[in-house]
Amino acid sequence: MIRVDLVGVRVELPSSTPVVLLRERGGDRVVPIWIGATEAAAIAFATQGVEPPRPLTHDLLLDVVEALGRRVRSVTIDSLEGGVYRGTLVLETGEEGEPTRVDCRPSDGIAVAVRAGCPILVEPGIVDEVGLQLDLDEDGDEDAESAGEDAAEQVERFKEFLDHVSPEDFERPPS
Repeated sequence: MIRVDLVGVRVELPSSTPVVLLRERGGDRVVPIWIGATEAAAIAFATQGVEPPRPLTHDLLLDVVEALGRRVRSVTIDSLEGGVYRGTLVLETGEEGEPTRVDCRPSDGIAVAVRAGCPILVEPGIVDEVGLQLDLDEDGDEDAESAGEDAAEQVERFKEFLDHVSPEDFERPPS
């Protein structure tokens, strides 16, 4: 598993869809995961240190885990199938046994991980498949100098793609 750091939550334009960005530790690949607005707000609140007057869902989940004498050891993003990511909350057992694994949506897992201060781990195949090479500064924003170069390269690749694409390329194969 590859340990990643939460870069932050951004909004993709023009669709206004929230996307969470995870950067591999010690590397420059970023894994984007499109998430819901509620989860985006929960992650953003936690990263900004906002403490609501009453526990939100992810705060409640973490409180329940701790009240049961457990601790969230890590959150893993295990698979990507058909555009859908699957994740796992990994809980310590409190004993020497195997950790308890709980299936979760990665967005919920990330919201819990931020609150618990635990590692977020991504399956290497996912990073290889969807990881984007981005030069981000310390604030998680694209480096202005490299962004221009990357944009020019992307435009050239897109133009080349358009030169060789036809409408038939987008037809679904017969089932």
